[in-house]
Amino acid sequence: MMAISTFSNQRALQKYNTRDTISAYALLGPSLVLLICLLIGPSLAVFAISVTNWQFGAQSFSFIGLQNFRELFDDRVFLSSLSNTFIYVAVVVPSVLGLGLFVALAIESRKEFQAFYRAVHFLPVMATLAAMAIAWEALLHPTIGLVTRLAVQLGLGNWNFLHDPRLVLATLCVIGVWQHLGYAMVLFLAGLKAIPSDLYQAAEIDGVDHPLDRLRYVTLPMLGPVIMFLLIVITLKALETFDTVAVLTQGGPENASELLLHTLYVESFQFFRTGYGAAMTVVFLLIVIAIIFLQAKVLDKRVHYS
Repeated sequence: MMAISTFSNQRALQKYNTRDTISAYALLGPSLVLLICLLIGPSLAVFAISVTNWQFGAQSFSFIGLQNFRELFDDRVFLSSLSNTFIYVAVVVPSVLGLGLFVALAIESRKEFQAFYRAVHFLPVMATLAAMAIAWEALLHPTIGLVTRLAVQLGLGNWNFLHDPRLVLATLCVIGVWQHLGYAMVLFLAGLKAIPSDLYQAAEIDGVDHPLDRLRYVTLPMLGPVIMFLLIVITLKALETFDTVAVLTQGGPENASELLLHTLYVESFQFFRTGYGAAMTVVFLLIVIAIIFLQAKVLDKRVHYS
């Protein structure tokens, strides 16, 4: 009897597990279909197009292997945009994180007008990128722009911020920092409010009473998850910069402000070199994956999760 009962229980458990597995796959199905249609499928299509000479609108194409990639790394415009993109990311990301934390700490330390300061700094995040770029174009106009006239009044000379190859990339970096600063500030403010006050009291008892020491030993370790999240998100946003380049400089002068996403757009949708643009997209995706993987791998070991 016991053997029959055990066998019956095993059958019931197996039936239950099968039903549970079917239910799990049924619930997973819609998300899996969307993932395949919106992410995996298009990515595979880009890889397939990158090894062809297809041009947008052409009736036929042929397989050319890695020729697009070889041409890519002999292309002076692409190499310039690749270099500019790395410089842009290297300047914008740490500047946004550092200034975002500084502004968040300043707002948190003063209770007056907190809502006003938060709204002012967060406004660029909510504004339309194209509209922002047009506003900056007016501010940086070489003759009547407010910023240009202010530089003249201060005796700094009449700088042409958007048409001088020595200044244009730095100008785009400043606009990028201004654009993303509010987003970092809001998340840092949320992270600061989540830090228990008991930790600061315990640190003070242990002799950690200087503001910089409290920042180093309490605030920054507790903000580890926020910093890691922001580092990844702001890096992605910086790599995806397109609107400000398209509106303000179109990659000029002399390709000094050319960034990868703008170069990709020009090759694919203005010159209609779809296969070549797809090869550029593959390189762009590999760079994004490598950077994000490296950040997550290195920083995750240093993050303290509460």
